[in-house]
Amino acid sequence: MQLTINNLNKTYPNGVRALQDVSLEIPTGMYGLLGPNGAGKSTLMRTLATLQDADSGTATLGDINVLTDKDEVRRVLGYLPQEFGVYPRISAVEMLDHLAVLKGIPPAQRKEVVNALLQRVNLWDHRKKSVSSYSGGMRQRFGIAQALLGDPKLIIVDEPTAGLDPGERNRFYNLLSEIGENVIVILSTHIVEDVRELCSNMAIINNGQVLYAGAPDLALSELKGMVWEKAIAKSEIEDYQQQYRVISSKLVAGKPIIHVLSETNPDGGFKAATPGLEDVFFAKISAQEQEA
Repeated sequence: MQLTINNLNKTYPNGVRALQDVSLEIPTGMYGLLGPNGAGKSTLMRTLATLQDADSGTATLGDINVLTDKDEVRRVLGYLPQEFGVYPRISAVEMLDHLAVLKGIPPAQRKEVVNALLQRVNLWDHRKKSVSSYSGGMRQRFGIAQALLGDPKLIIVDEPTAGLDPGERNRFYNLLSEIGENVIVILSTHIVEDVRELCSNMAIINNGQVLYAGAPDLALSELKGMVWEKAIAKSEIEDYQQQYRVISSKLVAGKPIIHVLSETNPDGGFKAATPGLEDVFFAKISAQEQEA
């Protein structure tokens, strides 16, 4: 099954163009939607999750019209928003059972389905605790469990690892990778590492526009031989930003290492650097800003 999006547009009443002719082809597997906060990712996710309407364009999941056949979409959709509410005094097993009822899972199957999902996300030993008492990572795992109810064909997760510690993030990575073997999983995030670790295909979106769509490795190959790095003093950053096309920087032992995009070696002690996905991300956004 494939999700096909063509020329999707959305403008809010305040004039913000959240989506501008967005077109994507998303196959089975993990698909990363990468962009800064406010890029339009959540608008696209809410539209695909049937929570809001687009102004124009089309979106189809197999032979389902996502924009008009909303009930059909909801039958095959699993959705984990960035934040989701829970009843404060209800245990995880009771909450998941309640959600299974809403999902239409028959009574004879419900207990087995709920128990299997709690075991799959490693929450069985905590099933009698209220979800409101869970840590951030445990709550996200519960969120995946509810998203898996009803054997969905499309799963959307919005900023799933924000605020998680490294251990919980790794557990979440492993769980998402397992899920993504058989269904379409769209991972919307501003964390480059999430996409690099998990996704075989991705899109970069900013200001409502798709700046890149394809494999991460192909995006990296486009920058081969064009990224140069240099260690500088913190006080020099602004000067270098004015002189060169600085696309990223990081601190190493307290000292900034900048990456500059250039077809030839810049003067002044730069050396060739191996491009990373962060460089792709910032290079695409930088190019968009220069064109604006």
